[in-house]
Amino acid sequence: MDLNQVTIRAADVAACTEFYCALGLRLIVDSRPRYVRFECPDGGSTFSIHQVDGATATGGTVIYFECDDLDERVARLKGSGVEFDSDPEDTRWLWREARLRDPAGHLICLFRAGDNRRHPPWRVGD
Repeated sequence: MDLNQVTIRAADVAACTEFYCALGLRLIVDSRPRYVRFECPDGGSTFSIHQVDGATATGGTVIYFECDDLDERVARLKGSGVEFDSDPEDTRWLWREARLRDPAGHLICLFRAGDNRRHPPWRVGD
């Protein structure tokens, strides 16, 4: 089994489309204002946004995008006006993370983990 797609809800699909394109995702389905789908630039995963009326409940979900060029990407995004909740920082779980929110309020974590994403020192044996 492999995770293929994640879909989030947003009232303003156009604003979210612009945001996720700025992050580097490639738009592959454009049925605005109702629906858009992106392809991640690395790997085969897709990510989509479905339009809903009114405010969306974002809950406790965090959307993670791994980037090998985390610090440079954050600097480039900040230079283009994207606001971050936190700058890149090293965590005790051996990842480097920066956090921000999309226009719908979903929490986004851009991170770099390398082998520690799937094989941290405390990984449970197979």
